[in-house]
Amino acid sequence: MKPSRTQALFFGAYLAVFALCAIDPHERSVWWAENLPIMLLVGVIAWVQRFHSFSKLSYGMMFFLMALHTIGGHYTFSRVPFDFVTDTFGFERNHFDRVAHFTVGFYAYPLAEILQRRKLVNTRWLLYLFPIFSIVSLAAAYELFEWRYALTAEPDAGLAVLGSQGDIWDAQKDMLADAMGAVFAVGIFALCGSDPEREAS
Repeated sequence: MKPSRTQALFFGAYLAVFALCAIDPHERSVWWAENLPIMLLVGVIAWVQRFHSFSKLSYGMMFFLMALHTIGGHYTFSRVPFDFVTDTFGFERNHFDRVAHFTVGFYAYPLAEILQRRKLVNTRWLLYLFPIFSIVSLAAAYELFEWRYALTAEPDAGLAVLGSQGDIWDAQKDMLADAMGAVFAVGIFALCGSDPEREAS
């Protein structure tokens, strides 16, 4: 089936960001570690869209994480040029990773969309809460992946992927950012997710 304009733009934009960020990354092993999960995610999206028509808003929200995570893999998250935010607010660390984690939560929107369109839940509570809990569970699993990678990789690469920047509560704060992003996305879905005119074309 021929892809829609929205689908072509979505995957084309990702490939463009991927290609640019694949050129001379700060550390190739970190680049692979950060990009493989996103490549897997892109594959899952391509598979799911064979039987589910995502809305334009879903594609837009899903793209944020793909772009930010790919950029983070190029520089490593602690080195992404984000000084204008760090300096403006007087932060002691680079919070680009927290912004990326917030966009992880945006995937609650397409999850809720699938649940609603496929009539997989029969109450509003489940429609809104299941995507949030799913995001938090996946966030916890990803933190375990980062921890495991940090134990087995070269020390510098492991620390770059872990990205704690000296914060002992980094994993918990990352998961909080994921959860906040999910709550935000579900809030957006509650406002406009049931509009059939938003389907991609």
